[in-house]
Amino acid sequence: QVQLVESGGGSVQAGGSLRLSCASSGRNISSNAMGWFRQAPGKEREYHAGINWSGGSTYYADSVKGRFTISRDNAKNSVYLQMNNLQPEDSAVYYCNLIRWTGAPVPLASWGQGTQVAVSS
Repeated sequence: QVQLVESGGGSVQAGGSLRLSCASSGRNISSNAMGWFRQAPGKEREYHAGINWSGGSTYYADSVKGRFTISRDNAKNSVYLQMNNLQPEDSAVYYCNLIRWTGAPVPLASWGQGTQVAVSS
């Protein structure tokens, strides 16, 4: 059973940067595609960045393309999200999860606690 732990969130001003980390315990995730999701108050959880098992292919939603970079270190069983030029609309709780790489990015594991990102203007 995989347990996912997100960290690295915080409060920043618009234009600032944060680097989120997602660590997996209980199961090796090196053979899984991984995705980052976020949920703002009153909104649905949305998928906005993904990476295949090797790191050779990535996906970004238009809302974050050019500002966010997803990466992974399979030796550390971890996935990262570098977020630059953060904007107030990026404020949300951020989660990672295992996903299917083909078709809809269905989350495959239980959700972790997430990490809060707050961006002030």
